[in-house]
Amino acid sequence: QVQLVESGGGLVQAGGSLRLSCAASSRTFSSDAMGWFRQTPGKDREFVAAISWSGGSTYYADSVKGRFTISRDNAKNTVYLQMNSLKPEDTAVYYCAAAIRPGNRWFIGYFRRDEYGYWGQGTQVTVSS
Repeated sequence: QVQLVESGGGLVQAGGSLRLSCAASSRTFSSDAMGWFRQTPGKDREFVAAISWSGGSTYYADSVKGRFTISRDNAKNTVYLQMNSLKPEDTAVYYCAAAIRPGNRWFIGYFRRDEYGYWGQGTQVTVSS
């Protein structure tokens, strides 16, 4: 069983920055792909960013490209989401997700919720205008 614990959410003004962290209990973290998704009330959970197990490949939703950066520290079993130039429309609950040793198929479906077998409890990000 893999546990994911997010932290770093909060209230920030538009144009500000936050950094989310996700600590994973996986014993195979350096072989796991990781993703961040977000959800607002009444809407489906949507893809935000993803990173391969080595950190060599990163992917972003068009809505956050150029503003958000995903990274990982395999020595600390932690993945990060640096969020800059935040906008009110970024307000959501942000979820960390893990794909355990997914192999190369993950590169095709990294944006799909069903590629990830484990999820954190979520952390609220609120951006005020």
